[in-house]
Amino acid sequence: MAQKGKIFVVGFGPGDFKHITTRAVEALQQSDMIIGYKTYVELIQDLVSAKSIVSTGMTEEVSRAQEAVRQAESGSIVSVISSGDAGVYGMAGLVYEVLIELGWTEATGIEVEIVPGISAINSCASLLGAPIMHDACTISLSDHLTPWNLIAKRVEAAAMADFVIALYNPKSGRRTRQIVEAQRILLEYRSPDTPVGLVKSAYRERQEVTMTTLAEMLEHDIGMLTTVIIGNSSTFFYDNKMITPRGYQRKYTLGEEKQPLRPHQRLREENEPWAMNQETGTARDDFAADPNAGRFNKPSVAATPRPKKTALEMATAALAMVKGTSAIKVTPPKLVQQKIESIFELAVSPGVANKFFTPQQMMTLAEVVGEEGTMEYTPDHQIHLKIPTTEPERITEKLQEVGFLLAPIGDVLSLKACDFCYGEKADSIPYAEEIQEKLGGMSLPKTLNIGFNGCGMACYRAVFDDIGIVYRKSKFDVFIGAKPVGRTAHAAQPVVEGLEPEQLLPLITDIIEEYKANAHPNERLFKYFKRVKKILHYTYQDMSSKIKVEPAPCGD
Repeated sequence: MAQKGKIFVVGFGPGDFKHITTRAVEALQQSDMIIGYKTYVELIQDLVSAKSIVSTGMTEEVSRAQEAVRQAESGSIVSVISSGDAGVYGMAGLVYEVLIELGWTEATGIEVEIVPGISAINSCASLLGAPIMHDACTISLSDHLTPWNLIAKRVEAAAMADFVIALYNPKSGRRTRQIVEAQRILLEYRSPDTPVGLVKSAYRERQEVTMTTLAEMLEHDIGMLTTVIIGNSSTFFYDNKMITPRGYQRKYTLGEEKQPLRPHQRLREENEPWAMNQETGTARDDFAADPNAGRFNKPSVAATPRPKKTALEMATAALAMVKGTSAIKVTPPKLVQQKIESIFELAVSPGVANKFFTPQQMMTLAEVVGEEGTMEYTPDHQIHLKIPTTEPERITEKLQEVGFLLAPIGDVLSLKACDFCYGEKADSIPYAEEIQEKLGGMSLPKTLNIGFNGCGMACYRAVFDDIGIVYRKSKFDVFIGAKPVGRTAHAAQPVVEGLEPEQLLPLITDIIEEYKANAHPNERLFKYFKRVKKILHYTYQDMSSKIKVEPAPCGD
């Protein structure tokens, strides 16, 4: 019986070795494979002794979770890493979701251990002072996975309830408006002088800590590595520290050694007049929400008065309960149900060789996309559709009825063919269509494009795709391993010339199957070819430019 593997989902804290837990270090050192976002892998690489390290970019979280499950099911011990705590906007939930899709149960499936770490709200708070001593919440401003309207409601609810708020993912290169809107909402409920702490890269080399106010916070640098902590109505600054009182001054004299209440008196009802009455379930509303009211000469949040029932109303309600009548108005439960809307994503094209859209096809696109969906034209002669719907089958039927070729979007195989000189050079079209039928849409570690040219002119630049196929003199030339994008882009390596037509599909299938089985998540074909040095019996050759090019800022 094959040995079961294990998945550790490790939160390694802010990134400084002093703040990573002993259990996290043990998990990393026990693992055969480490999987994580590239920046996070670099932060902990000195602690790692794993034979295999897989680092991927932003938005590749699903592929990381899927690869971890695949490796663990084959018997490996795998650590999936997150900064902070893996259960706070980290990888823990996603790993479980992927497992659930596969029918995993704790009793029969691979073992999963979540290793906790210090989350950003805690690490950043420690650098600011003590800003989260009272009720607090975290809200991510990233609307890549959560609708903005829902995020805005949460910001407003937290502001209204006087929570200390930690904003994660406040701003990025593309998402610049969300933090502005969040500030606008907060200013409706909070004083402009409300203390705000901005912490960038807590406990890392480029750490920055800024104390500011709600009104002035946007005047400072805020980015993806920044956590924004917004105080409540009682938070104050003192000696470059941000402090939120717990409320001890309601009962204690903090400047005196001798307290007016003895320990056994401090929890009595008469000494906590603001607390809920355990018999009536009500509380007095004539106490300031801010325990510092009058202490620091700052405004407090006023308590909202509740209408009080008269003696007659209470007597009538009690009588109705005894008689079982309907005198009591039954209030329906205030259930909050987050609407989970499915976005159906797919690509459409007129066909492998055909590049002409008909008016009927364009009208059908407008009909199925509607007011809520989007259409985006791509350089691959495809239109990408994103449609909110609960009936994807109905949409695909309508699109197929007007002759569209449908394909999935994402890390899949796509065939890009020339127009075969408007069909005049049609001899190779059946072979292109066969590849599309057999392999098109196959799920792969990373998007893979096959370029197909119908003559030796290769004017459609097939040799600059991951796999290039050129039809010449009734036979095929095959190229693999182009780097299609970037300042160091290069053509693919020629591996076969004069391939017989009946051998084309088996060869392409073998190449794809090897790549699918052995490539890392998010690893392009050219990177895989360079790493393993051989695909089938074809040896890697460096086709890159020999002129030195300065690396791109992203580390390309």
